[in-house]
Amino acid sequence: MRMIAYLLSAAATTALVTPAFAQDVPTTQPEAQTATTTSGTAAGSVDAGQPPVAPQADTGGNASDIVITATRRSERLSNVPIAVSAVGSAALENTGANDIRQATQLVPSLLISSTGSEANASARVRGIGTVGDNPGLESSVAVFIDGVYRSRTGSGLNDLGEVDRIEVLRGPQGTLSGRNATAGSINILTKLPSYDFGGYAEATYGNYNNVRIAGALTGPIIKDKLAFRLDGVFGKRDGYYYDVINDTDYNDRNRYFVRGQLLFEPSSDVTVRVIGDYTHRDEKCCGAVYINTQEKIDPTPGVTGDFAINPSGNRIVQVMQSMGAVFPSAGDPYNRRIANSPGRAYSNVTTDYGGSGQIDVNLGGASLTSITAYREYKSGGAADIDYGNLDIGYRADDGNSYRQFHTFSQEVRLNGSLFNDRLNWLVGGYYSKEDLVVADNLKFGTQYGAFAACRIVATANPLAALRNPNNPGCLSTTPQAALGGANGRQALGASFGALGPTILAGLDRLSTLNSLGDQRSTYYQDSENYAFFTHNIFKLTDKLSITGGLRYTREAKDFHADFNNNNTVCPAQQANLSPLLASAAVPAALKTLVGGIITLTCTGNSTSALNGLDLNDSFKEGEFTGTGVISYKPRTDTLLYASFSRGYKAGGYNLDRSDLTANVFSSPTNASVANLRFDPETVNAYELGLKFTSKDFTFNVAGFRQEFKNFQLNTFNGTNFIVQNISTCDTSLNGADRDASATTGACTGNVKYGVISQGFELEAGLFPAPNYSVNLGYTYTNTRFRNNLVGSEDGQPLDPALFLLSGSNLSNAPKHTVTASTAWTPDIGSSGMTALFYVDGRMTSDYNTGSDLFPEKAQDGFFLMNARVGLRGPEQKWALEVWAQNLLDTNYQQVAFNAPFQGAGSQAQTQAFGTTANQIFTSYLAEPRTYGLTLRTRF
Repeated sequence: MRMIAYLLSAAATTALVTPAFAQDVPTTQPEAQTATTTSGTAAGSVDAGQPPVAPQADTGGNASDIVITATRRSERLSNVPIAVSAVGSAALENTGANDIRQATQLVPSLLISSTGSEANASARVRGIGTVGDNPGLESSVAVFIDGVYRSRTGSGLNDLGEVDRIEVLRGPQGTLSGRNATAGSINILTKLPSYDFGGYAEATYGNYNNVRIAGALTGPIIKDKLAFRLDGVFGKRDGYYYDVINDTDYNDRNRYFVRGQLLFEPSSDVTVRVIGDYTHRDEKCCGAVYINTQEKIDPTPGVTGDFAINPSGNRIVQVMQSMGAVFPSAGDPYNRRIANSPGRAYSNVTTDYGGSGQIDVNLGGASLTSITAYREYKSGGAADIDYGNLDIGYRADDGNSYRQFHTFSQEVRLNGSLFNDRLNWLVGGYYSKEDLVVADNLKFGTQYGAFAACRIVATANPLAALRNPNNPGCLSTTPQAALGGANGRQALGASFGALGPTILAGLDRLSTLNSLGDQRSTYYQDSENYAFFTHNIFKLTDKLSITGGLRYTREAKDFHADFNNNNTVCPAQQANLSPLLASAAVPAALKTLVGGIITLTCTGNSTSALNGLDLNDSFKEGEFTGTGVISYKPRTDTLLYASFSRGYKAGGYNLDRSDLTANVFSSPTNASVANLRFDPETVNAYELGLKFTSKDFTFNVAGFRQEFKNFQLNTFNGTNFIVQNISTCDTSLNGADRDASATTGACTGNVKYGVISQGFELEAGLFPAPNYSVNLGYTYTNTRFRNNLVGSEDGQPLDPALFLLSGSNLSNAPKHTVTASTAWTPDIGSSGMTALFYVDGRMTSDYNTGSDLFPEKAQDGFFLMNARVGLRGPEQKWALEVWAQNLLDTNYQQVAFNAPFQGAGSQAQTQAFGTTANQIFTSYLAEPRTYGLTLRTRF
């Protein structure tokens, strides 16, 4: 019923407004954009063997003339037999897109979210993507900007200047986009230099003191030979979170961007495009609010499904409040009030810069394209990691916390035609080298020791009279009536019997953990990749074509890590308390308590035992990917196709020490580094599609099924990142993948694909008049885990924290998504002035935002709307526009997660296993309503 309401709302939205998929309303730039190669290169540089493509003139929104480069050839969108959405410059401008995130309003199969840092976004296509802020994981959606691959999706969240179009290719793109395109790819093509002098300037002011100034200048240096273009953007905005402790805002904007280009055409057969860009961001990101602070208990232990909220409250919350913690968002997370540790309102600098050169040469019977690029990227990592004013943990702003990439890439392609243009062939090679450095200085905070001790005491006995956070071990020393006249230390010690002194000493040692941890721990990952590929289109008849593509990729990664940590308490706890865990005489409940003390001392293996270890590892892997397509045009306006494609995502290393040992009770060795490695992800995909294009109406439909083996899943468990490959066993595990054990559930049969994404996509465009357009999109995606899951290609048991996965939908994968947009640009009298009325909407059904699928991380379905109203002068030489994004001020979250160190367990574990769950949950919220005024001039 809810989905029916969504569809009705979408129909209502269309009664109001611009094309969602590459159908631009009348162009807003003076120069016409010509056909382009992969990087959007120069005017007239079409591929050999391809007929020249006319400039993309003002079509009034009709998609039939849009030219894309999804196949590394300039082709009309309606003729390309793959599922692709191309969002043009006018649509991007109308929806208010400054980066790729706003493209989700127009492409229903695309979802983009950011978490702990906007520098590390996550893109998903058809419900498939890489989860979380773990630099060791590359994206499942490959991002290209002007033909240059960006290994992390966050690069696309920078301001991009003026963009010609964004192409979203859905499904595996392993043949032409290479590795790490198992879900799809995003191609961003920026505006070209022009031989006609011109440019634009715009200024925006909005709520949250939003100031954005952007502009570009282009023109000739040598007539018809050399042209330049310079784009620049400055943006500044207050944050939409308010830190009540530090009296400051979070999630602000403070950035600038500049890009320079040269276009050189020494002859009609040679085109050279050189691009250099620089982005600087100095922002406080990202704030998170508390969304669930309840403690769940099971009144009927062992009966699945029974649970209740503890009427006495959450003991973890009570511990924190006794130490001065405040919860300003409790009960209303969308008041967007947060509380961070005093003096630790962090701001991080991110720089992203580089250059590329593309050369296109017409060789007569073929054309050659070469793209060479070098990029550097660095983002600071200082943070209050617990997201609260209790000083539990932090990363200091001392220059020892950051992630840095140095990337070189080279691609060469040669393509042409044979047999009277019956065969259009393409061959190419690709090479890249990336050096990744992740430096970490994660430390326990000044209140961590007391908090850890109080958490252990509260776990043993929730009675508040036992606790005093100002005393060693968090134990009261004043006689309490509630304790029968004893004090907390006596009462708890007596309950442990002869083991009391040993355990109390372990609690006392927790208070010495404050401010200990990483001084500087550094991970180095060097990646080298090369590939050879071919992609060929053979026209059997004028109506029937076959496409075949094949790629071989060779990937090599070298890993090295150095640690400098001053946590000497951890080895002492291990030496003194670990023997109790091995003793059969120690009761199970007491072992749980001892294990908790060691865990909170050595959490994340943040221990001096790592010092002096020379951790090294390396691997090489090779994989074939490819595609096969049969396409048929029964009429000039209709295209039918069926395809198979195979994709591959490289293996790598989890750049988090959590897997260096099997548990926190032992010390790592150099051999342990192999535990950080995860295997490559592969996918086999099948698709059927239809495209219909006419002057007044377009309609596309695609049905798909995608099968992922060794799916790379990243999960934050409140302390560490856990990375596992998800596959399935072809024999029954009898529910062992749904239990609480890390040892049960190994596969004795064959290991097969563990994730399925299947469904269909609809896109429709109506263009009844040159100044009016309506676009609709609907995606149904059933993206789910199979049953009998295992955690590796070798059939190892699934991590018990992932017990909810089997048979469930993936996180961040709504089943239903509807988009709608409409634009009307009526003339105003005979003065040449026009108006703009624009609305777009996106409706999304329910989904879970956490990769462990804990119910506390669920997000209900929601609806987003953007709108823009404007007045434009003759030939659009000036424009004045009023706009709003998230017009209805819809409240929704991007990603919910376990608040670091603050409790353990979910409602789901209480229901399934009869345990107490007191984990506190926090969330990164999406932006509230923003609105403003934009003044633009073009010349």
